Amino acid sequence: RAAIKSFLVRKDNPGLKVERLEHKLGIRASDTAAITFTDCRVPAEDLLGSPEIDTKSGFAGAMATFDNTRPLVAAMAVGCARASLDLTRDLLEQAGVAVDDDRPAERQSAAAAKFLQLEADWEGAKLLMMQAAWMADNRRPNSLEASMAKAKAGRVGSDVTLSCVQLCGTLGYSEAELLEKWSRDSKILDIFEGTQQIQLLIVARRLLGLTSAELR
Repeated sequence: RAAIKSFLVRKDNPGLKVERLEHKLGIRASDTAAITFTDCRVPAEDLLGSPEIDTKSGFAGAMATFDNTRPLVAAMAVGCARASLDLTRDLLEQAGVAVDDDRPAERQSAAAAKFLQLEADWEGAKLLMMQAAWMADNRRPNSLEASMAKAKAGRVGSDVTLSCVQLCGTLGYSEAELLEKWSRDSKILDIFEGTQQIQLLIVARRLLGLTSAELR
């Protein structure tokens, strides 16, 4: 695994073929394709990085890239949820449901209380994401924080966007507003770059000091 390397495979490289574009629930602006490689030889000059074998930049290096990308996916989930919350607040107010951030939730309507709960969950996801991103920017080890942010933000993104659809009823479910789109888009953010279950497993390993062989 220490000898794993990354290559750039050009689109006109013999043997590379795009078989089909996938039809997806969300993020349809970003194409996902099935690609096959048949007798596809890649020249040495298309190797990314040094050809020397380095245990720190092989499989371990490939996995370390997730420490940078997982906070970015968490940020996408946080942004998607924020857009849903902002629009939902406006739609609730138009329907005569006021959300007061300064009053206890139990003294407000059920819809307003639910909205405040979603806001609290969103704030927690945002803070974890910003911590993981800051550590990545400052080149600090953040494997634990990156997985914590991804696990929290991925779940919160899905929960918040779907709850916003429900709070707005038929209007939230229709294509008249973007709430239904954001709920579809947010689901993948809890899946790619490592699923919810994988993130929780990584967090447990880091906290308990166990290896992947010891805790599966």
